[in-house]
Amino acid sequence: MEAYQSFAAVYDMFMDNVDYDGWSRRIISLLKKEGIAGGLVLDLGCGTGSMTMRLARAGYDMIGVDLSEEMLQIAQEKKEGEDFDILYLQQDMCEFELYGTVRAVICVCDSLNYLLEPDEVRCVFRLVNNYLDPGGIFLFDFNTVHKYEELGEDTIAENREEGSFIWENYYDEAQRINEYDLTLFIREGEEGLFRRYEETHYQRGYTLEEIKTLLKEAGLDFVAAWDGFCEQPAQEDSERILVAAREQGKADRIK
Repeated sequence: MEAYQSFAAVYDMFMDNVDYDGWSRRIISLLKKEGIAGGLVLDLGCGTGSMTMRLARAGYDMIGVDLSEEMLQIAQEKKEGEDFDILYLQQDMCEFELYGTVRAVICVCDSLNYLLEPDEVRCVFRLVNNYLDPGGIFLFDFNTVHKYEELGEDTIAENREEGSFIWENYYDEAQRINEYDLTLFIREGEEGLFRRYEETHYQRGYTLEEIKTLLKEAGLDFVAAWDGFCEQPAQEDSERILVAAREQGKADRIK
């Protein structure tokens, strides 16, 4: 089953522990430090649009790209009644196409970890470099190898009134592939009965050095890396790393 078909319906409910407000403030602060206080910004792997909406409210003209039709449908519903518009596109992040360049690209909530081969990450980085304005900024996060090693083999369960899930996690250290099998029980209909769904998700762990190499090979210039969304530099034991990279090459071609 394609990831996020069933989970899309309860994704926001089970992600309510994510500090989207704090993360968006950090993203906006970094954008403004680059002189990007407005203009066109792409949210790559936007999911249900939680981050996309926050940047739109901050005055950015947002484009959201995601492969999941179900996630995008929820994102579309969220923007109803708002006084701004967001262009949502159902596209594979490895093959996304835009009508022109953007001032910045963001990609958060470990969307890059769903790319299981370094070649796929390099391909995305090249597309980002292609669609950024000259000197444009790329902000993205990823889960590290260290995080998946710590997570290892584990079972997580959570019960809510609207639904519950069982998360069975497995990590293959040799392949650096993290598999989690989701069993979802979602309340449906007026009778309040629960329907069972099952999904399997795969993510790959990356190191910062690998990411730096892939950025360079894609033509992007590495700027900085932080421990998650705080202001401290990335560490060896960082579980999530936020990276800033810059477009390079277009200014030379224009000359």
